[in-house]
Amino acid sequence: MKARPYLIALVLIVLVAGLLVVFRTPSNDPAKQQETSPEAAVEAGAGAGDPYYPTDGNSGYDVTLYDLAITYDPGAKQLDGVASVTATATSDLSRFNLDLKGLKVSEVKVGGQPARFAQEGDHELVITPAAPLAKGKPFTAVVTYGGKPTTIDDASLGRSGWQVSSTGGAFAAGQPHSATTWFPANDTPRDKSALKIAARVPDGWTAISNGLEGPVTRDGGWTTFNWSEETPLATYLATVAIDKFEVVRSRLPNGTPVLDAYAPGTSAAKKPIQAQGPEVLAYLETKFGPYPQRAAGSIWVADQIGFSLETQTRPIYAAWADLETVVHENAHQWFGDSVSIRSWADICLNECLASYAQWLWLEKEGTDLDQRYREGVEQRRERSSFWAPKLYDMGKGNEFRGVYDKGLMGMHALRKTVGDDVFFKALQSWTAEHRDGNATWPEFEEHFKQASGKPLDGFFKAWFRDSGIPDDQYLLPVGVRR
Repeated sequence: MKARPYLIALVLIVLVAGLLVVFRTPSNDPAKQQETSPEAAVEAGAGAGDPYYPTDGNSGYDVTLYDLAITYDPGAKQLDGVASVTATATSDLSRFNLDLKGLKVSEVKVGGQPARFAQEGDHELVITPAAPLAKGKPFTAVVTYGGKPTTIDDASLGRSGWQVSSTGGAFAAGQPHSATTWFPANDTPRDKSALKIAARVPDGWTAISNGLEGPVTRDGGWTTFNWSEETPLATYLATVAIDKFEVVRSRLPNGTPVLDAYAPGTSAAKKPIQAQGPEVLAYLETKFGPYPQRAAGSIWVADQIGFSLETQTRPIYAAWADLETVVHENAHQWFGDSVSIRSWADICLNECLASYAQWLWLEKEGTDLDQRYREGVEQRRERSSFWAPKLYDMGKGNEFRGVYDKGLMGMHALRKTVGDDVFFKALQSWTAEHRDGNATWPEFEEHFKQASGKPLDGFFKAWFRDSGIPDDQYLLPVGVRR
């Protein structure tokens, strides 16, 4: 994510407290449900283990596929959906949770059989299948739901999640929460999965999503657009955008399909920027390794939202986005999308590296980064507010403080400490080793210590773990001194 410059500040996320949902008998108990024995299975509760957001995600299972069929009427602003969630139980389960915010569930089936369910708290969908689920066995939960999707209001970044566009359509984007405003999910980056979407909209409207474009069908005044993303993605990186888009299709030199979508009124200004997308990806490949996605492209909205977001394969760009934003969001296809964080305390793995990619692009265009770095240090030496944010384990609500500016300077200091050869080889081996998976900041530190053969604990502590300006030995490494 790249925040609009004046919005790079403390991100306040309002959370629902509590680690576990307390079970109660739902009022919609189907007749002749089989009773489950507490001795036979456990009740998996809310929370996937992220200490910042203890009710995000859920335990007890691992999702392999979200297969979504949604219908959206822009006039009525009504969303109706059927979500088939295929997963494998990681424990013997008598019940489990999904996350869904602001939409009403009308039916749940597990393994083809009606299941009891209750919607509790802010976003918990508690499901009790007709029979316990055995550890290691796959299962599919089919959830029928609908309503008018809600947005999430944030003091710093504005509105996120499901948003109604100024041009009459809608789009889904935001972090750390977004997906649960439009489909039931295990809403944690730790549980990455494949995604399929069949999005049905009135004729004349277009639905764009992640991954590869499938067939388009029309029936009775409605058009269904099919999309599939086989590369595992974190839920906040899933999107659907509905508008009267101008769609441009092309291919990268290696044959990777590219689809760019422009909301009404955006194409004249944004096409020249997005036309450089293939060049951006080709350059980033020289620094980070092969492009890790099956598709590429963009979604340009006409709205002045507070951020652009690296929605997997097809970033969403705000009306203010520029070429540096395109570089940033495409760098995320490696850092954040392919290699995803395990916890939100690790967010520098996404934002510090994507922000540094902007500097790398400037270097390609002729900027002397060492000089830029030295000037940045001198201009900010006395600005305690600049150095105050911690870049790792910064605390809940502080994830997006410092990572865009102090974070990119920390990455340049790391590069000059270990040398260009080690730095870029280590980045490429990092993306290769963790491709399609999750990683932590401590693992990143260890990776660079091994790659460089240097004792970097003091450097990482000064730049990334501590608050305040680093000592000069770390602030001005030999490689950047005059």
